[in-house]
Amino acid sequence: MKLSVLVPAYNLQIFIAECLLSVLEQVTNFDFEVIVCDDASTDNTAAKIAELALLFPHNLVAIYKQNNAGLAANMITLLEAASGQYIAYLDGDDIALPTKLQKQVDHLDQHQDCQMVYHESDMFDSQTGQTIKLYSQEFYNWHLIPKRSNIEHMVLFGTYMQASSVMFRNHPNLMKTVASDCEIIFDYPFYINNAGFLNARVDFIPQVLGRYRIHANSFGGQTSRSFMRRERSLLDIENACLAARQFGLSEHVISRGVAHHRYAAALYFFQREELKLFKKYIEASAEFDCFFNSAHRELWLTRDNFNVIS
Repeated sequence: MKLSVLVPAYNLQIFIAECLLSVLEQVTNFDFEVIVCDDASTDNTAAKIAELALLFPHNLVAIYKQNNAGLAANMITLLEAASGQYIAYLDGDDIALPTKLQKQVDHLDQHQDCQMVYHESDMFDSQTGQTIKLYSQEFYNWHLIPKRSNIEHMVLFGTYMQASSVMFRNHPNLMKTVASDCEIIFDYPFYINNAGFLNARVDFIPQVLGRYRIHANSFGGQTSRSFMRRERSLLDIENACLAARQFGLSEHVISRGVAHHRYAAALYFFQREELKLFKKYIEASAEFDCFFNSAHRELWLTRDNFNVIS
């Protein structure tokens, strides 16, 4: 099997059919399987998957869990079932555009010194279908990301790869790549771990080959409604950076990565006028005396100029 596409699903009855069809209907010159695992959804997600399993019996593998165990456990189930030479991940509410699979497989086939490849995705509003922005090339620090990046860039600069845009080579340590302690952020540690075990050179395809759906229950939608969730996300991100020590990254790189992510969290809270949390994280961002840029240093130096109302 050339490619395994992994799709976790939970309470996605509105989106799961469009997601799965977007990959199942792709025309390729290689064999591929789409493995979807329903994590004991309480809506009609499983029924939607079952309908498609009847229509695509040869390349849709459907797994149904009886008890909800969360995304990390779901992903372990998907990885255990994967047999492809290459692995791709697709959130159950995202969309793969035509030629995505062929172009990414072609890239890995033609570039043996590349172990991981991602493409541009457009973020779109689920209600209107309108594009909001490009995910990678409009990422706030995209100018710092080389066309061929690696695990150091991932730790230093964050989630410049949209979760559903990545394809990578299968490897013997695949089952060690799931960060089971993560509660919210899954893709960031997953791709850091895969890049580490592969010693990956990570290439970018600038063409838009996928769509990242924004809706009320998407990651961004939920986080925008909960400061506590944003704080928990930061903890997951920091843990992913610290775990990269196992791949020989220097303490300097890891400290810079953690400092940057704390700075990003401080900016998030500052923009929402949550000054108590802003000051908490701008203070924490200076723990290692590593500043992301001059603006970071300046904001830290002037932090006491902002009044916090208790």
